[in-house]
Amino acid sequence: MRYRHLGGTGIEVSAYCLGTMMFGSVGNPDHEDSVRIIHTALDAGINFVDTADMYSSGESEVITGKALKGRRDQVVLATKGHFPLAEGPNRGGNSRRHLINAVEDSLRRLDTDWIDLYQVHRFDPHTDLEETLGVLGDLVTAGKIRAFGSSTFPAEEIERAQHVADRRGLRRFRTEQPPYSLLARGIEKHVLPTCRRHGMGVLAWSPLASGFLTGKYRQGRELDLSSGRPTVMPHRFDPALPVTAAKLAVVEELVALAEELGSTLPELAHAFPASHPDVTSVIIGPRTMEQLTDSLKGAALVLDDAVLDRIDEIVEPGTDVYPPDGAWRLPSLRDPAGRRRPLTDRAAASA
Repeated sequence: MRYRHLGGTGIEVSAYCLGTMMFGSVGNPDHEDSVRIIHTALDAGINFVDTADMYSSGESEVITGKALKGRRDQVVLATKGHFPLAEGPNRGGNSRRHLINAVEDSLRRLDTDWIDLYQVHRFDPHTDLEETLGVLGDLVTAGKIRAFGSSTFPAEEIERAQHVADRRGLRRFRTEQPPYSLLARGIEKHVLPTCRRHGMGVLAWSPLASGFLTGKYRQGRELDLSSGRPTVMPHRFDPALPVTAAKLAVVEELVALAEELGSTLPELAHAFPASHPDVTSVIIGPRTMEQLTDSLKGAALVLDDAVLDRIDEIVEPGTDVYPPDGAWRLPSLRDPAGRRRPLTDRAAASA
């Protein structure tokens, strides 16, 4: 296992990070089996574990805490907060009120005294960045967290957060966690250069593109939608959609390339983001021991310039074959009211 420094924190982390989203009711509900998977990853040299309070409504953090008993000092532990875990106002977002409560709840579920890297899970357009950076800095001072970062922030907000921190004399985001895969290379255009400019560590998530790079879903074959990610988001696997057809067509080209290299598609998929010089660690998210074993094989695969050039021919750098699942979108683009003038304004304009 290779190790890299996490931005400017001085912390060394493995090139692969164990993501725990699939541990708990959403994925693997067997706590003992999940703990065994985590232990196997640690024994293989992974020292970086990433979870979030929203994964199975906190159950993933509980499982992670169980697995790290007696091994906490060996592990760089990351978690995230932002999404509400219960109904009602003030239960989510990046406000001081919510993040203090979220960190305390995560510490309790993880059964630890500190979190090495705490990340705000998404950008919050309703909370000033100064407010968010201020409370995260206070949590560092209090010893609750060691460093903090963002997750799935657009490049312009990553840049603005750095500017706010500098202008107000606040601690700054040290990391960003964006989606990055062979099918979703959009972050190469703005996000990765922005992180490089500010010396931020990058944790790439969804290297298997929500399962499309596992090799399980192939062109011309009936898609099995009975298990895994299709049961959570079936619309992403609808074979009638042009975007699904586009993904499956690219997958065929990548399968052929992987076979030429004597590897599997998942190995190639995991090795690709790890090969980018701006990526610190690639998050793997196994649900079973077999999936972990398959993911770890990619750690030994090194992609040379010729292979990377071939990949560039299949998927143009800086482009997405599909919009990454879970990527942040401007509220004004999600809500039609945000991109339409009020009727009164339209009537005045036409008068």
